[in-house]
This record gives sequence, C-alpha cells and structure tokens, in this order.
Amino acid sequence: MTRECSLLLPRVCAALADPRQPGSDDTCLEKLLDWFRDLTEFGESSLRGLVQDNPCLTEFITSVLALPEPSPSILSFTLRLAGILAASENRFQHLQQEKLLVRLFGRDGPLNSALWEDASVRSGWVEGVHSMMHHQPALCFLCDGGGIDVIFTLQGDPSLFVASAASQLLVHMLTLSVESETTKPLSTKDCDWPACAQMIIKRIEDSLQSSSSSHIEQSLKLLTSLFGSCRATWTEVLWLVMTYICFLLSNRTYYLHLFLLRSPVFYDTEGSFWTLVTSALEHLTPVQAGPLAVGLLRLYKCPQDVRIQALTVLLQPMDCILRAASQPLEYAGLLDESVSDPATVESLLSSRSSCVSLLCQTLAHLEELLSLIHLPVDLPYTSLLHSLMTILQFCNGFLSPASPLGSTISRILINCFRVQRSALDVLAALSERKGELIFVLKKTFQATSKWLVRLQELSCSNTCHLAFTDVFLVLQKRLCSPCWEIRDSSLEFLTALIKYQDEFRQSLLSSEVLRLTENLLEDPESYVRASAVTAVGHLAFITYFAPESPAIGNQYNKELQEILSTDPEGFPRRAVISIFTKWLRQGCTGQLEDTERFVSRVIQTVEHDLDWEVRLGGLELIEIFCSQTICQLGLPECPYAPVSSAVTSSIHQNESLHIFCRAKVFNFLFQSLCDCDKPVGQRACDILLGLRCNFYPVSTLKDSQGAEDSRAGRSIAWLQRTLRQGSLAQNFPTDGGNGVDFQDPESMLLALGTIDLEELHDELNKSSDHVEKSPQSLLQDILATVGTIEENEADCY
Repeated sequence: MTRECSLLLPRVCAALADPRQPGSDDTCLEKLLDWFRDLTEFGESSLRGLVQDNPCLTEFITSVLALPEPSPSILSFTLRLAGILAASENRFQHLQQEKLLVRLFGRDGPLNSALWEDASVRSGWVEGVHSMMHHQPALCFLCDGGGIDVIFTLQGDPSLFVASAASQLLVHMLTLSVESETTKPLSTKDCDWPACAQMIIKRIEDSLQSSSSSHIEQSLKLLTSLFGSCRATWTEVLWLVMTYICFLLSNRTYYLHLFLLRSPVFYDTEGSFWTLVTSALEHLTPVQAGPLAVGLLRLYKCPQDVRIQALTVLLQPMDCILRAASQPLEYAGLLDESVSDPATVESLLSSRSSCVSLLCQTLAHLEELLSLIHLPVDLPYTSLLHSLMTILQFCNGFLSPASPLGSTISRILINCFRVQRSALDVLAALSERKGELIFVLKKTFQATSKWLVRLQELSCSNTCHLAFTDVFLVLQKRLCSPCWEIRDSSLEFLTALIKYQDEFRQSLLSSEVLRLTENLLEDPESYVRASAVTAVGHLAFITYFAPESPAIGNQYNKELQEILSTDPEGFPRRAVISIFTKWLRQGCTGQLEDTERFVSRVIQTVEHDLDWEVRLGGLELIEIFCSQTICQLGLPECPYAPVSSAVTSSIHQNESLHIFCRAKVFNFLFQSLCDCDKPVGQRACDILLGLRCNFYPVSTLKDSQGAEDSRAGRSIAWLQRTLRQGSLAQNFPTDGGNGVDFQDPESMLLALGTIDLEELHDELNKSSDHVEKSPQSLLQDILATVGTIEENEADCY
C-alpha cells in the first residue's frame, strides 16, 4: 500500500499545486481528504515514514503557501490535510521542523490575509486544528501561538458551521488538556489545572462576566456542550467553579437553564448544589427562572421541596392573573405564598411587551409539563383551569376587572392572539389529563347547559334568548376559523347543544350558524366534513323535519346522499350512514320520501363502499328497517302488536317479504355473508337469523335436499355452496345471476328456510387462527420443513 501511495501521491500533489489549473471541484477535494484519512489510519508502524518518504506532500503544502492568491478551496483543503497528517505526533514533529504548521495555523498564516474572509478557509482552519488535537505537542503549539484567542473569536462567526465547530474544538481541547496532563484529582481550591485548561477556563470566566450578551451565551453554550458530553469527575469541579458566576448574571441568558440542568452534579443529590438551585429560583427574574423551573420539574431525582418551589415559580404569573381579575375575597388565587417578589411579576404584567412574552413563556412551559406521561407534582387543576379561562376572557374582552392591575392587563391582552393560542394549547393539554380535571370540565359544561335550560323553565325567555344569541355569535366566528381543529371543535359543541332544541330554535334560525354549518359540508378537511354531517343531521330534527319546511328537508337529504356516494374519505361517509340510521330510528325519513325507497337508495350506495364501517352501518340501517316494518305490520316480533289470525298473519308476512325484496335487502345481506371483513359477515348473518325466526317457526324449516328439485331450489343450493366459501367466494351472484333472484319473495323465503345459517354463523365466529392450529396445517408445516415431500409424505402421515 505504501509503495502504491508513493507512486500516486506526487502526481496528485502536482496537479493540485499547479497554479495554471482552475479551482478544483469541492466534491473531488472532499474525496481526496477521505483518501488521505484512510491512508493515515492504516497504523503508525506501516505509515511512520509516509511524510518522510513522500516529500511531495511537504512540497505541495509549501507550493500552496507560496502562491500569491491561492484558491480558497485549495487553501481550505491544505489546512485540513495538514491537520490530518499532524494527528500523529511523529508526523506533527516533521511538519513542525519544516515550519509548515506555523505558516498554516499561526499568526503568519491565513489568519491575517484577505483569504480569511472566506468562510471555507476559516472552516478548514478549525477542522485542521481539530484533527491534529490528539497529543500534547499540538496542544502546546496552539496555546503558545495565540490559537485560543482565535478559536474564542470564531465562536461568534457569522457562519453557523464555523461557530459550532469552534465551540466543539474548545470542548475537545479542554478535555484533552485536563485528561492528558492531570496526575491527581482536582478541587475547587486547586491551582494545579493544566496550563491550556487554565487559559480556556479564564476566557470563559471573563466572557461570563462581560457586558456582552453574545459572549455570555457563547460561553454558556460551550459549558452546556461540555457537561452534556463529558461525565468525568473533573467536570463537577469545573461546574462548581462556574456556578457562582452564573448565578450573578443579570443578563437574560437563554442557555442558563441548560447549563444548570446538564451539570454532572445532578447525579449526586448530596452537597450544596440544591441550595444553589434554590438561590437561583429566588434571585433570577421570572423570565430567567421559568426555563430552570420546568427543567427541574422534569428531573426524577429532584428533591420534593425544590420541586414544589419550582412549581410555585412556574405558576406565579398565573396566580397574579387570577388575583388581578378577582374581586376582594372572591378567589384566593393559585398559590399560598410566592418564591420571588410578587411586585416583580406584577410589574412585568403591567408592560405590554413583557406581559405577552411572560405569559406565552409560562403557558408554553405548562404545556410542556402537561405533555409528560407521569407528572412529578400534583397540579392544582381547578385553579389552573380557572386562570386559563380568565386569560381567555381577557383576550376576548369579556372581562373588565375593577382592580388597576386587572384593567391594565385587560387592555394589553384584548385581541392578543399569541396569548390566546397559547392558553388554548394548555387547555387542550389539560383535557388529556385524567382525574379531577375531567370531573371539573364535565361539571362546568353541565352547569352551563342546565343554567340555560333553567332560564327557560323560569320563563326568562328574553334572558335565555340573549344567552343563546351570544353563544351563536361566538360560534359564527369559530366556524370560520382558518384552523380546522377549531372548526371541528365548534361543530362538536353545536351537536352537544342540540339536545336543548326547544330553547334555542329561534336563536339558531335567526343566526348564521345554520348556513355556515351547511357550508362546512364541503370543507377541505375530512374530519370537519364528518362533524358537519353529524351537526346538520341533528339540526334537521328542529329545522328540516319541521312541517313547514318539507322542500328544504328533501334537498338536504339529497346532499347527504351525494356525500355518501362521492366523498373520497371514509369519515364523512361513516357520519352520513350514522345520521341516516338515527333518522330512520326516530321515524323521520317518511317526511322526506317513502321509507322503502330511502332505504333502497342507501343500500345500493353502501353495498359498494370500500370502507367496512360504512357497510356495517348499512346493515344496522337494514336491521332497524326490518324491525320497524315487521312491527308495523303486526308480526310477532313487535310485543305491542295485536294477536292476529293465521290468515292475517300470512298476509302481513307476505307483504313484509315483498317490501324487503323491493328494497333489495336480501341482495345486500347475502352478499355481506361473503364480505372480507368478518364483522360485516357476522352482522349480516345475525340479521338473517332474526328474519328467519319471524318467517319460519323451528318446526317448519324446509328440507334442503327436497328443495333442490325446483329451479329456485337449485339456485338456492348453489347459493349455499357459494356462501360456504366465505370471503374466498368469487363472482357472487347479483341481479339474478346464476338463477338466484334476490327480489323474488318465494325464492328468498325458500333461502331463509333451507340455507344452514347456523353453520355459517359458527364459521364466521371462529377465531382467525383456527386454520393454522388444525392438524392438516400442522402436517403441512412438517412436510414443508422436511423439504422432500415425495420421500417423507407416507412416514409423516
């Protein structure tokens, strides 16, 4: 390998260093670097003399440095190549003797040239230094040459890639310095930190105490990265050295909580750490303390008293909102006592800019906390819910408190969509929690609904009308929201409210809610369309089914039929079949059209639907239709039907059979027995068994063998053989195919009496693994495992 390298390297280096060549493609240079990395990773013993035996490498570097204006990409390549070569201490010494490293990475190199303005050159310099940082000589070379200052400056580089690489390089250098030069454990009182480590730590301390917010954040990022990646004992000592400085910071520092929470001392609950954390919660501003508080609440090993203090810090702005909105002695607030000065929070909430930012931050932290599967603390759900509703009332302009602070907050938050969205997000997160909150929400809704109904009972018609008018005004706005979740939730609320139909019919008809709800039948979001179908389907009971509006009812029936047959998503179609079933159960379809035609039309649409839940809903519709028809005609299923003579009963039986055939009920039922989705087949079989009980007492069932003598009997026998194939049946007979006439009452009566529905019922209710557990399946598995069936078949059986 070395001999091949020696032959190839001179040509590669000569081509790269030729000033007459145009700038090389960056991709090609990256491939060359990967190749050099592979060469240097073959082991020190085989490549000890790579640089000495190939002077073309040093000649290449020298020739690039001699160019008056080298290409930035070639110079960046050279810097990274030199770093790769210098990763070995022997090769480092050789390049040092040639004085190449100082010309590349020292003050006389690209640092003070115009090429340094190019981000690729700065990136190449950082990557080259990082590559060589594997031994003590490289560390000393950089520290002695002023490289530490350069790297700290690059932390604020305009290029995020360069800035990130510089921060990672400092972490690597600090770790290398401590772990390669330290011979005894360090302590906070020790002055024996290695020289390079001392330089880096001193620069961090200076940055933290500077007036530059950017320098503070850069140093905190550096420490955060260090504590997040290194768990050595010396990092605990460094953390304690830095802690006091960090707690004295008055600047707003986003990374402060990350620095604290990634500290290795979190893995040790002893010592003075928690005292320092408590001090931080007390002395940091609410904006600074918020991230630290939510981070502490996520920690499993955090002491309970610290956890309670963190929760108090987090809830303090919400407590202030409650107190500002409440009259004296009306509501005590969220907290019994405060961690920091309440006047500080009140001052922030009195300013427009700080009020919005503080509340948005607090609400975001609460949402984050509520997203945890197991909450580490018990939240005051009732008070928290009350504070959220208070914020929403402020945003909507529904609250005008008498207190000066409450009036100020009201003016700031009115129409503030940022805070409103954040509060709704927390409210949604609260709705996912079990226990006390669910009880509170249910009781709140029930109390509101009962209050509205109570107004009607007390003959407060004017007040009740005004209340519902206000509700519908809000609904009109929400139904037009650009957010589909809001439109969907509003429709669900409207549906839940419809149970008090008598109280708000007039308010509804005089509002735009009805029109807007109908428009949402064509919403682009399928969930919204489904909710709109459900809402308007329920609204039909107080609007379209009213005697004065039959024409509108027929039009609406056509619209839902259209959705059932054309909507591309399953949710709206399921909603339609559910509404049709409800209409039929309530006896409303007769006002739209003849019930028989209505059911027939729905069946012909549903039987071709690809969604099995829609087909199952169609079977439920059939079951209700059959039950109502039999009951109306006085057959035995209806417990309230008068006892009739045998002749009358036969006439009614024949009439109901004709109705079912005309509505194409049997076609759908028998076809469903072969449905590939088992619940559909099971439901169809149950319905057919129920119909047979109505038409055939047990003693009068037909003999299937004798029935085959007639033409209809032969077709029914063929149907039974097909049904036994279940979902594997192909070309199921429809529209009279194979002689089976599903609209012929005599044929269907014969089918009910001769087809073994009990056998089909047992087959459909078998578990899905009965085939795999059968002896035949076991023998097939054995033969397949043996592989040679011909030789082992007899022995196996």
